[in-house]
Amino acid sequence: MDAEPDASAGLHEKRSVFDVLGPGLVTGAADDDPSGIGTYSQVGAQFGYGLAWTMLFGFPLLASIQAICARIGATTGRGIAQNLRRHYPRPLLQGVLVLLLIANVINIGADLGAMGAALALLIPGSVLLYTVIFGVVSVGLEVVISYNRYASILKWTTLSLFAYVGVVFVSHVPLAEALRGIVVPSFTFDKPHTMALVAVFGTTISPYLFFWQAGQEVEEQHRRHTKPLYVAPREAGPELRRIRTDTMVGMAFSHLTALFIIVATAATLHAHGVTEIASAAQAAQALAPIAGKLAFALFALGIIGTGMLAVPVLAGSVAYAMSETFGWVEGLNRKPMEAKAFYAAIAVATLGGLGINFLAIDPMRALYWAAVVNGLLAPPLMVVTMLIAQNPRAMGHLTISRKLAFGGWLSTAVMFGVAVLFLVV
Repeated sequence: MDAEPDASAGLHEKRSVFDVLGPGLVTGAADDDPSGIGTYSQVGAQFGYGLAWTMLFGFPLLASIQAICARIGATTGRGIAQNLRRHYPRPLLQGVLVLLLIANVINIGADLGAMGAALALLIPGSVLLYTVIFGVVSVGLEVVISYNRYASILKWTTLSLFAYVGVVFVSHVPLAEALRGIVVPSFTFDKPHTMALVAVFGTTISPYLFFWQAGQEVEEQHRRHTKPLYVAPREAGPELRRIRTDTMVGMAFSHLTALFIIVATAATLHAHGVTEIASAAQAAQALAPIAGKLAFALFALGIIGTGMLAVPVLAGSVAYAMSETFGWVEGLNRKPMEAKAFYAAIAVATLGGLGINFLAIDPMRALYWAAVVNGLLAPPLMVVTMLIAQNPRAMGHLTISRKLAFGGWLSTAVMFGVAVLFLVV
């Protein structure tokens, strides 16, 4: 990523690490939601270490596009959807909104169901009851708690991802074989590998992350009572360095966690002939007789912790997109009575996902199609995002550099390639 001008450096130096790490860290951690855990577990169980290289390869791609989304929010003081509405045809925004809503509601449903199933593994009880409780608690946290407190809770929740580091350390991993899978790409052009590749990239580079991180940068400006960078360019140096650090750490955290999940399931499930995983909860259950009760408990607790982080992010990204599309008052920094439609969108998206668990719908089938929608929606949305980031009408004098633009366009090209591969194989 590109270097930024050295301006107002003192302001940046006064911030603690906890202040510097914010939207990027939370976004990266939310990328490893229960549905993502299920995807990575299936990849590890089915292919062993064969597709572990996708995590190393995907890191700079995700880091580039997320840094660009964050910079759009911080520079313009507006989210992705609002910039789309201001500078591009409205039908484009409406199409993106519909697809985002469908994919996110399905993802929320799958995540809540996985959390309920994981808790039932630890504390025997009704999966549906636990699922409902998690849904209600997720909405309550976003609506009732103040933004400052809520942002702190989200940051601390990211620690739940260390559960998967623990799983690797209590498993017996053949290091040479694992390292070879991580650094030496291998791929077979058949349907199983293609579906896995689409699922991995559709889960990793997801449109809801674009909307969330841009929206959170706007929230941070409101929280700190600062102006958009195009209005206050003197603050651009420290702010863009903060965004770079925050995003790099967050996306590295995301990809390392996903890599640990693939390695752990490859070393345990795949090594013992378990190659089919229907859910993250099933992956946890399958670990118990192979890797022991500690690995099982860590895996299950990680599903719950990441779900409590990811469900609010999924619902929040829907609320940001809808509010920016229809001109509603938005923001978690607002009180519920000030932003009724915004909070209503959060509740409806979460309850819609919750409702899926009461229908006779195969959750993994629904999750697969959510990943497909994400994989097909991401490329055109990334094109528009890149156009915004390089548009002086939107970004003023703070359009992205050539280096960052190269990373963003490369990410877009790879996602287009993955989508085409899915359609033709």
